[in-house]
Amino acid sequence: MKKTRFIVTALLIGCIMNLSFAQKSKDGWQNLFNGKDLNGWKQLNGKAKYEVKDGVIVGTSTLNTPNSFLTTEKDYGDFILELDVMVDDKLNSGIQIRSLSTPDYNNGRVHGYQVEIDPSARGWAAGIYDEARRGWLYPGDLNPAAKNAFKNNQWNKYRIEAIGNHIQTFLNGVPVAHLIDDMTPKGFISLQVHGIKNADQEGTQVKWKNVRIKTDNIKLTPAADIRIVNLLPNNISEAEKAQGWKMLFDGNSGEHWRAYNGTDFPQKRWSVKDGVISVAKSDGSETGNDLVSREKFGPGFEFQFEFKLTEGANSGVKYFVNEELNSKGRSGLGLEYQVLDDAKHPDAKMGVVGNRTLASLYDLIPAEKPGNSVKKIGEWNVGRIVVHPDGKVQHFLNGQNVLEYQRGGAIYKALVARSKYKDHKGFGLAESGNLLLQDHGDNVMYRNLKVKELK
Repeated sequence: MKKTRFIVTALLIGCIMNLSFAQKSKDGWQNLFNGKDLNGWKQLNGKAKYEVKDGVIVGTSTLNTPNSFLTTEKDYGDFILELDVMVDDKLNSGIQIRSLSTPDYNNGRVHGYQVEIDPSARGWAAGIYDEARRGWLYPGDLNPAAKNAFKNNQWNKYRIEAIGNHIQTFLNGVPVAHLIDDMTPKGFISLQVHGIKNADQEGTQVKWKNVRIKTDNIKLTPAADIRIVNLLPNNISEAEKAQGWKMLFDGNSGEHWRAYNGTDFPQKRWSVKDGVISVAKSDGSETGNDLVSREKFGPGFEFQFEFKLTEGANSGVKYFVNEELNSKGRSGLGLEYQVLDDAKHPDAKMGVVGNRTLASLYDLIPAEKPGNSVKKIGEWNVGRIVVHPDGKVQHFLNGQNVLEYQRGGAIYKALVARSKYKDHKGFGLAESGNLLLQDHGDNVMYRNLKVKELK
């Protein structure tokens, strides 16, 4: 009799638990962590310690082991993921989504999209990094308003929406990143404990709880008014259009461009093929066949472009170009975002304090480039020039702010007076001007040319 009662009671408890679970799942959310053990997860790469304590996944750093990943056994494509995170302020971590580990890629190295867990002062938490592949895709410099969203020594709520080509991240309710990319449509989710090399970091921890996912009947949160990084070639999204962006290259023709001091797209040196505008390598006898935009821009605008360098190549993107200035038969004159192979082209060592290197304001102000801001030769880099209506100008390289100056300020005028532009009165100070892609005799490619006027 007692045995029968025990069985009935157990069945009733099981039914209640199942009913409770069913009620919790009516809205479509599924728990990825049961609060008790790591069932459904596996560890890859590094040897950091993962365990469950008081309903929390705890990852503990271990000296001299590579990045460790606690990975779902199941892959996910489109989803909304929510979880709470707390991390020691000496440790960096991340949340992998749509990630992969295959024998043919770096011996099984975990790679793919990572949503950053960053307690440092730079404030890049919930930015998007491409682990072991392309590096930063959406660093925190692209959304300064979100840099204070992360709370040190507290639980932080992450929300990640990955639907179609869009990935949006939110941190404690604040929209942080919006990426459009199609490199990896599906993969696992994992919780990273970053590798450490300093003894004072050993034993630092990152914790996760309330890990849940929704895969059915999902839709993106309407796009916030934040920077959108669209890595699809020559593509513009409806959200970008709503923000005022327009294409200056559709991948098929050069209709928005003409020859410097000309009327038509040049028939030599430049070509449009396979979604790319490129300038050919010269034998040294011919340069200066620059392209300029048919439209002028200013006083405030943003111009974004992707460029791919060949080894030893030199080019440039100029703005506020004035065709009335006498360039003595050389390249058109304007403020220049330098496009250069710093390692192989001699111009990088000329000028003053590196002011002719990649992303610098050519011959005037050097770019301060972190080591992870430059892609390898043969890979696409993303450049961006932001000219604020108040005269402040910024150069970005792969999402990172590498240079700022005040156009027309006292320092600017002093720098121009000591530069190669000193004999050109009012250099770079026109209210508006053309954009220019420079022919410096080397093979360089451009795509994803987009512009937005700033009021």
